[in-house]
Amino acid sequence: MIDQEMLSKDTQTLARFGYRQELLRRMGGFSNYAISLSIICILAGGITSFHLGFAAAGGAGIALGWPLGTLLAIGFAATMAQVASAFPTAGGLYHWASILGGRGWGWLTAWLNLFGLVTVLGAINVGTYLFITGAMLPSLGVDLSTLSESARFWLQIGGVALITGSQALINHVGIRATTRLTDFSGVLILVVAVVLTVSLLVAAPSLDLSRLVRFTNYSGLPTSAPVWPRGESTAWLFLLGLMLPAYTITGFDASAHTAEETVNAAHNAPRGILRSVLVSGIFGWAMLCAIVLAMPDLDAAAQQGDRVVVWTISSVLPAWFAALLFVGIAIAQYLCGLATVTSASRMMFAFARDGGLPFSTKIRRVSSTRRVPVTAIWVTCVLAIAFTLYTPVYSTITSVSVIFLYLSYLMPTMLGLRAYGRTWTTFGPWTLGVHFRWMACVCVVGIVLLLVIGVQPPNGKALGIIVAAGLLAAVTWFGGERRRFVGPPAVKPPTA
Repeated sequence: MIDQEMLSKDTQTLARFGYRQELLRRMGGFSNYAISLSIICILAGGITSFHLGFAAAGGAGIALGWPLGTLLAIGFAATMAQVASAFPTAGGLYHWASILGGRGWGWLTAWLNLFGLVTVLGAINVGTYLFITGAMLPSLGVDLSTLSESARFWLQIGGVALITGSQALINHVGIRATTRLTDFSGVLILVVAVVLTVSLLVAAPSLDLSRLVRFTNYSGLPTSAPVWPRGESTAWLFLLGLMLPAYTITGFDASAHTAEETVNAAHNAPRGILRSVLVSGIFGWAMLCAIVLAMPDLDAAAQQGDRVVVWTISSVLPAWFAALLFVGIAIAQYLCGLATVTSASRMMFAFARDGGLPFSTKIRRVSSTRRVPVTAIWVTCVLAIAFTLYTPVYSTITSVSVIFLYLSYLMPTMLGLRAYGRTWTTFGPWTLGVHFRWMACVCVVGIVLLLVIGVQPPNGKALGIIVAAGLLAAVTWFGGERRRFVGPPAVKPPTA
């Protein structure tokens, strides 16, 4: 039963920022947490990107690299949670940056976050398609490797389009259906992860714990299509492997983007952000370590490339049980994309509501019957599919999405650090207190690291995309947007 008094308070809070309640507010604390947990989804990024960590530094790249990446994500999540508690709006990072730093910073943050959400949706659904075709179709006697490269490309685009289109359709139906599915997803992820972890530990040929701290250079493997080019620096390869946790533990801003659909958002949104990261970090580490321990042979595993997880599971578990786990993993990956559509479309809606996008009047429309931003949902999905047409390579898509998302996460944190105690003196009910400053500084250092490792070969194309996006943003802003764009109602309009 939804507390009507709390709904009234949420509506009043939203009105303070100049907005009326248009979206349907029915998500509770668990639902808000579940949507971020669903987008992080250790069964999606953790499984489909496992090879990025393992092929870099072996078992240590997983068992030591994952906690390091998780700690960085916790820093971003904690500082973001404090800002979310103070400004619980669907615009999320965009509104925070605008209020803390001005409309120009808000406009840039919005574009970075929107680029990141669209590209991460593409990455999730490409990963889902590759998992289904690589783990499930072979058991049905279907081998896509026999097709030409062109045929495989267009089949992938068609598969991704079907997956993404169906996710848009479910979101179109309304937040009730989406919430039920993301609630289910939050439970499914943890149940499947626990079952997979325990099963692999029981079936492991031996539990050699030294694997988890042993650095092994698997760069240059597999020889036919190396995950990472051959390198000799173990430390550098270990850092490259951080792309695994960096990509997997993203999307926790969804709890902020659905704040206008969450009851008691000033409390529940920050909790959802931080809890989703903490739970994903712990359960993900246990699951990934179990995969390393269950491998029949580490060297043979490194030769599997992006099929290493499927190969390991299939090698040590009965075929019927492995197939059952694959179905559970595929469903969780699909629901991860579904939740991402929800998050990205709310961000697009919020930005269009303030006139920040081309055709904003159309994109900001909310269905009077379903109470969801229908146009924003479909535009988000079309853009995600188009991005996979431009760069279908999974590792490049993940690198681009990581860079865009973490840059957008940094903006309000960096601006909050500058404004803290000066122009920002009124905080929400969830705060870090004196710890905000040093954690914000850690985030600034962390983003520099992610920028460097995210554009390394074979993902050099990511650098071009980032630079092109930066130049386009600069030209657009100084070419007219700084005079036209008013920003959120809570920010002073530009002077003539």
